[in-house]
Amino acid sequence: MKKLILMAVAAAMLATGCNNKKEEELRQQQALNEATRDELAAAVSDRDQLLGLVNEISSGMEQIKQLENILAIDGQSETPGQRQQIRSDIAAIQQTLEQRRLKLEELEKKLSNSSLANSNLKQTIASLRGQIDSQTQEISTLRASLDEAKTRINNLDAQVDSLHGTVTTITAERDSTTEQNAQLTNELNLCYYAIGNKSELKENKIIETGFLRKTKILEGDFDRAFFTVADKRTLTKIDLNSSKAEVLTNQPEGSYVIDDENGRKVLRITNPAQFWSLSNYLVVKID
Repeated sequence: MKKLILMAVAAAMLATGCNNKKEEELRQQQALNEATRDELAAAVSDRDQLLGLVNEISSGMEQIKQLENILAIDGQSETPGQRQQIRSDIAAIQQTLEQRRLKLEELEKKLSNSSLANSNLKQTIASLRGQIDSQTQEISTLRASLDEAKTRINNLDAQVDSLHGTVTTITAERDSTTEQNAQLTNELNLCYYAIGNKSELKENKIIETGFLRKTKILEGDFDRAFFTVADKRTLTKIDLNSSKAEVLTNQPEGSYVIDDENGRKVLRITNPAQFWSLSNYLVVKID
C-alpha cells in the first residue's frame, strides 16, 4: 500500500513538471510571434514611409520644373518681389531636399536590418538617392541662374541710371546752350536810338559841330545812356513828337519813311534788315 502511494506521488510530480515546461515553451513561442509581428509591422511601416518618400521626391521634381518655367518666361520682366519669392521657394526646396536625404538614410538603415531587405529595395533606395542628388544639382543651378539674372539686372539698372545721368547732363547742357543762343540772339538784335534837338545831341556828345566844319556823329565818348534800347525784330515805328525831323545816321534810303500823324512826325521802318545793316544806332534830330 505504501508503495502504491509513493508511485502516485511521483507520477503527479512528473506530470506537473511536464506541464510547466510546456507552458514555458508556449510563452516563449508567443513572445517570438509577437516580436516577429512587431518587426514585420515596423518593416512595413518603414516600407510605406519609403513609398511616401518616392511620391514626395516626384512632387519635388514638379516644383523644380515650375520654377524653371517661371525663370524662363518671366526672367526679363520679373519684379524685385517676384525674384525674392523665387529665391524663397528655392531655399525652401533646398531645405526639403536635405530633410528627404536624411530621412532616406534613416529608412535605409532600418530596412537593411529588417525582413524586407532585398536587392530590389536596395535599388529603389539607390534610385531615390540619385533623384535627390539630381534635384539638389538642379536647384543649385536655378539659384546660380537667379543670381546671374540679379547681377545682370543690377548692371542694367546701373547702366540705366548712368544713361539717365547722361541724359540729364545733356538736357541741362542743351538748355544752357539754348538759353545762351537766345541771349546771344537777343543781344545781336539790340538797337539804340536817340531823338533830340541840336542842343541836346551836342550836350550828350552825340554830335559835334564847328564853324565851317562837317557835323560829326557818334564819334568820341558819347553818352550811351541818352539812347533808348529796342529790339530790331519788333521795332517798326518811332514817335518823334515833333513837326520836323531828320535822320542823321547812315540808315539806307528806302528802308524807312517819315510820315505825319496828327501834325507830328513818325518814323516807320519798312525794311528792318536793311535799316540796321550799317549800324545798330539811330540818331534823329528834331526841332
